Amino acid sequence: MIKLFAVIERDIKKFRRNPVVVMMSLLMPIVYLIILGNSFQGKLKDLPFAVVDNDSGVYSGRLIDNLRAVEAGAKTFSLIFLTDQKAAVDGVRDGIYKAALIIPPDYTKRVKLKKQAEAGLFLDNTDTVSAANIRALVKSATGSIREEYVPIREKPGDSYIREIDLYSMVDYYQTLVPGVVIMSIFLGTMTAGVFNLVMDRFLGIDESYLLSPLSKTEIVSGLVISGLIITTIIAVFVFIASMLITGIPLTSGIEQGFSIFIIIVLTTLALLSLMFVILGRAGHPRIVGIFSGFLNVIFFFPSGAIYPIESFPGWLRAFAKINPEAYAVHALKSVLFKGAGLGVILSDLIFLIIFTNVMMVIAILTFKRNM
Repeated sequence: MIKLFAVIERDIKKFRRNPVVVMMSLLMPIVYLIILGNSFQGKLKDLPFAVVDNDSGVYSGRLIDNLRAVEAGAKTFSLIFLTDQKAAVDGVRDGIYKAALIIPPDYTKRVKLKKQAEAGLFLDNTDTVSAANIRALVKSATGSIREEYVPIREKPGDSYIREIDLYSMVDYYQTLVPGVVIMSIFLGTMTAGVFNLVMDRFLGIDESYLLSPLSKTEIVSGLVISGLIITTIIAVFVFIASMLITGIPLTSGIEQGFSIFIIIVLTTLALLSLMFVILGRAGHPRIVGIFSGFLNVIFFFPSGAIYPIESFPGWLRAFAKINPEAYAVHALKSVLFKGAGLGVILSDLIFLIIFTNVMMVIAILTFKRNM
């Protein structure tokens, strides 16, 4: 019995002497609650929705009032009123708005004459969750514009919404592909690059680096490049398999494939350099294992891979602006589902390049060159 207590006491002391493990065990569940709870809030909120009212009549006003009621109540979308129809539609194409409602000049007149009045709803259907919610709410708002004047037994239907999906059919299964590719990159960066350094340090064989004439820049850069090669191969394989499983076609052929390859490479470099900053001084593989799940939650779920960033609370939207995975997901979705070229996703690529350079500088400066 005494020997048994000795084993128990020794193991508890080992756990207590590792403050990183203790703190992560305490904080990780709380962070999971905060991140996941705010990344999946159930109801969509503050989706940017452009409205162009070319009519300015009684019934177009009622339609807009109904939409304002949703904006003020459920807060599903945030209305942006424009006067230029082309700017509204182009804004949906460019990802500025989730949808655009175009009310024609004769809308009120046709409703009064009990002719079929139609308004155009342009949807970014690559975001299936947002598109479905906006579609349902606009239909509901349209169906009630004559409630004050139409008897309850009168058959409705003299006003309807013509829906225009700006892109080819994308189902929810397919929209998960960018997130799956980004997750494969994250997992690859956790098993290559800095992980190899931490394992060598734990086994005591990192002296081969430290006793050599290699500079800190050469050591860090070499490990990042080796991790880049391994992770890129993994990510490309996952991407091809995902495309075959979900049936997403490469509509632009080589150009689209090249754009996707560039996104994968830049995202891998960004995450590898980030891992060096966070874990470059770790001395035990256990710490890498603990941090892997923690970091995956922090970076993946607020990336917009599953839930639209626009519906996050303000502080989480602010974090998404510096989250490299958010830019990678946006770029992949634009190329895969919208047929965008490198010019359209240039801002995403520039961010990933700048982020990588900043992280590499920090990683090199903080790397322990001495034993």
